[in-house]
Amino acid sequence: MSDTDIEIIREDGETKGRYIARIPGKPDAELTYSKAGPSRIIIDHTGVPDALRGLGVGKVLVERAVKDAREAGIKVLPLCPFAKAMIEKTPEWQDVL
Repeated sequence: MSDTDIEIIREDGETKGRYIARIPGKPDAELTYSKAGPSRIIIDHTGVPDALRGLGVGKVLVERAVKDAREAGIKVLPLCPFAKAMIEKTPEWQDVL
């Protein structure tokens, strides 16, 4: 499965938001975050259904959150253990910490 098979939808509210990963015929995965002021988000949860495990969907969600944070000039505090581990393993994402 390639990243192009995964549709990422961002829902951004006043204090919280989420990214939804959608693959036709499969359950959705999501990454949720809270806004900690105008310059930081807290990634608090990444949920990937069993049917999607091992396909890299969680990584794609974290990568999108990092990309969007970088473009917006905000920092990320990854409280979610999965997101924290992914960012720690990927040096090119650490500029958003």
